[in-house]
Amino acid sequence: MTVQAVLLVTAVVWAVSLIRSVRMRALVYSLPLPMTLALVSTGHQVQGAQLLGVLGLNLFFVVVAVTHHRLHWPILIADAAGIIGYVALSAGLLAVPVPFWPALAGTVALWAVTMLVLRRQHPATTTPRATVPQAGAVPPSTVPQVRAGPPVGEGPRTRLPAAAKLLVILVGATFTGLLGELLRAMVVTFPYSGVLVAIEGRRDLVAFTRHFARNSLALVGFLAAYHVWQDTSTAAALAAGWVAFAAVAVALHTATAGGAARGRAALPAVG
Repeated sequence: MTVQAVLLVTAVVWAVSLIRSVRMRALVYSLPLPMTLALVSTGHQVQGAQLLGVLGLNLFFVVVAVTHHRLHWPILIADAAGIIGYVALSAGLLAVPVPFWPALAGTVALWAVTMLVLRRQHPATTTPRATVPQAGAVPPSTVPQVRAGPPVGEGPRTRLPAAAKLLVILVGATFTGLLGELLRAMVVTFPYSGVLVAIEGRRDLVAFTRHFARNSLALVGFLAAYHVWQDTSTAAALAAGWVAFAAVAVALHTATAGGAARGRAALPAVG
């Protein structure tokens, strides 16, 4: 991994660590910056395997979220399990030819099914209904407020100094970059910054995984456009890829915002 790549991964993780909104954090992480640098620096072409590599990115976060939050593994071990899952998938994809257009159709279909399942399990948040106080109910203002402690099994959150956090991110980016060099063409979708983002945002990892799963369709758009234009020139392919990414990301954001607005409008009036 080049010095530029290490610095880019460090910058992405640093930016993500500063964002408090999980939705915005997932959007920033999904920017195809590491993909762009990998395509420019390695000269690899985008084929069907790289499209399925986007599924590998989602698999990485699912494995880390499940092992850390449900199985209560330490985050570093959960991170390692996620990397092993991605590497295993990559090894299988590199062993057989993967036609591009069937891979694109299958990836989009799987994304649509996943979004349908997530929508049923986690419906859009709407404004809660106003409730009428019942007789004898104690007004909330008179109830003593108790500050909640950290979740069971977690100690109080500690914050590293900014310089120390930046150093940790830089060292981590270097090591993940060295691992990524072993993956040949699958290096394009290797979760360089994801390895560190999962550690930094481990408390919101489940919600982050859902948001990234939705945003990953924009990465599919980036790779599809790059594939169509890659025989013309790398610059044209990258330009087309970023335009496709932006168009899909805007469409996803608009659809999500519209769904939330319709949900709020559907609430009955109380009066």
